[in-house]
Amino acid sequence: MEVIDLDLSKYDKLATRFAEDQEEARDFLRSGIATRNKAFNALIEELEVVALRSKAPILLTGPTGAGKSHLARRIYELRQSRNALEGDFVEINCATLRGDTAMSTLFGHKKGSFTGAAADRPGVLRQAHGGLLFLDEIGELGTDEQAMLLRALEEGTFLPMGSDTPVKSRFQLIAGTNRDLRMMEGFREDLLARINLWTFELPGLKNRREDIAPNLDYELRKFAESEGRAVSFNKEAKEIFLKFAEDPASEWRGNFRDLNAAVTRMGTLAPGGRVRSEQVGEEVARLRKSWERGRGDDGLGDLLGGEIDPFDRVQLAHVVEVCRNSKTLSEAGRTLFAESRKKKENPNDSDRVRKYLAKFGLGFGEL
Repeated sequence: MEVIDLDLSKYDKLATRFAEDQEEARDFLRSGIATRNKAFNALIEELEVVALRSKAPILLTGPTGAGKSHLARRIYELRQSRNALEGDFVEINCATLRGDTAMSTLFGHKKGSFTGAAADRPGVLRQAHGGLLFLDEIGELGTDEQAMLLRALEEGTFLPMGSDTPVKSRFQLIAGTNRDLRMMEGFREDLLARINLWTFELPGLKNRREDIAPNLDYELRKFAESEGRAVSFNKEAKEIFLKFAEDPASEWRGNFRDLNAAVTRMGTLAPGGRVRSEQVGEEVARLRKSWERGRGDDGLGDLLGGEIDPFDRVQLAHVVEVCRNSKTLSEAGRTLFAESRKKKENPNDSDRVRKYLAKFGLGFGEL
């Protein structure tokens, strides 16, 4: 079905049909969840149009656990239902790829091309031909893989490892990242320009507290489907859990993964399939302990892989706090260097912050 350029205001029934069809697609992308967050609903409205009208790459950004992988699959299923895709949905987390494994997994290899290559391998780009390829954590790709991916996107061809014969593959790409690719050293600008045409930033659960209640019902339905038994809350237990979940003090560091895990634990322990206040109390304590353990005393938590001197830790904790409360790296730089920047004609505050964070292996995007 295609919309013809008509003045639909003259054709009420036809206009209603198109409106209903559009709302049905948006509801599908929301997985049937009656979301209330205005920013998220606006994002879904635009994404629905893009998903059905454009074959260009889509970039999904947002914190870990915000639902990028789930949304990518829903986009694929929506396009497939409209006969816009014939191939498969193929997903790979780029953070798991290293060395020869990265090239082989993405682009395939010929038998004997490296030690351990006992047979030909097609690679995920070839598997996604005619379908949709979701590359999660695309910022973790090496520069060689980025160059090969760019060629595949622009020309529709690539070379498997150990082969001189190009392989053709046409697919739609959805990339996911929880980092700011513009600030990442080593990420190619030309590839970013290619995948950055349509960018959608998914908000974390703590920024969608009004959506916790409908998502709780959705998680209960998912639990029933996976476990084969229905679970529900009694009235008191649900009120206690939602009061805790919607409280601004609740961090939801793992976002929807935390919510899914909480429902799974409470549902499993619920006597007779009925979650009571006792299970909620235990789960609330478990979540708070988990967030406290991840946060640490100064808010750095497990961001740092190793030990750090107390002298550096105090300063870094303040920089991290400012970054988390800033929308952009430039904003953070203006706050942190408010005095010294007055003495410079061309202050590059964002670069100073980026280099400081890099000393500790951190990037603004992950903060």
